[in-house]
Amino acid sequence: MMSPSDELGAGSSPVESLSAPGRDPATGHPRPARREFKARGAFVTRCEGCNLPELNCLCPYQVKAESQVQVWLITHPLEHHKPTNTGRLIGDVLAPTRVFTWYRTTPDPELLDLLADERHAPFVVFPDDQPDYAHRVVNIEAVRSAAVTRIPVLILLDGTWRQARRIFRKSPYLENLPVLPLHTERLTRYRLRKPASPAHLCTAEVAAELLRQAGEGSAADILDDYFDVFNESYAASRGYEKIGEPTPAMHRLLERRA
Repeated sequence: MMSPSDELGAGSSPVESLSAPGRDPATGHPRPARREFKARGAFVTRCEGCNLPELNCLCPYQVKAESQVQVWLITHPLEHHKPTNTGRLIGDVLAPTRVFTWYRTTPDPELLDLLADERHAPFVVFPDDQPDYAHRVVNIEAVRSAAVTRIPVLILLDGTWRQARRIFRKSPYLENLPVLPLHTERLTRYRLRKPASPAHLCTAEVAAELLRQAGEGSAADILDDYFDVFNESYAASRGYEKIGEPTPAMHRLLERRA
């Protein structure tokens, strides 16, 4: 979600798994036919592992991180088909990441079961800019406190601002959950889509910043570096340029892998 808040698997499965053509990437259920993807880059040869153009594959820089705080993505169906989507980067870094495709009238039953599981303390990441849910708004300290006895979960609404607001407003199962806004002075570094404002971070940036604020600094640093490598690699590939000398973020991730 282009945000203070801009992958694949089966409901609760890790993001890394892929689905068969013609089926929803998150649930494996049949999905409606869609127009053939013919945008710029449609015919570029992509790595099957990271979905980036093979010219600047991201796979050598994938590093797993551990975090007591989990991330669940509720992803708009259109986001699954966008190679510029950054939500999937979270799953590459944090193994417990779960991804659910949003359909207004048919919520994923796996998500509903997880929300009912008292072992989890879920927080919907969304701005605190409307009075009708002001009573639900909490700060990052609530996440830290929840971690004492439960598993804190950041629920990110993965889509455009318009899509995210629709998910937030049209999902009854989110209505009673605490709302966690992101407050930060950081500006977006995302180069692949134009945000409405430099203060609107993309999904991966939001996750990294909230993880850092929640005390998961190591996981946040890894996700930040991984996002930077993705950002630089994809931007270079758009110009059909091969990155020669590794960037500082690449060096840091390679050192972690070693």
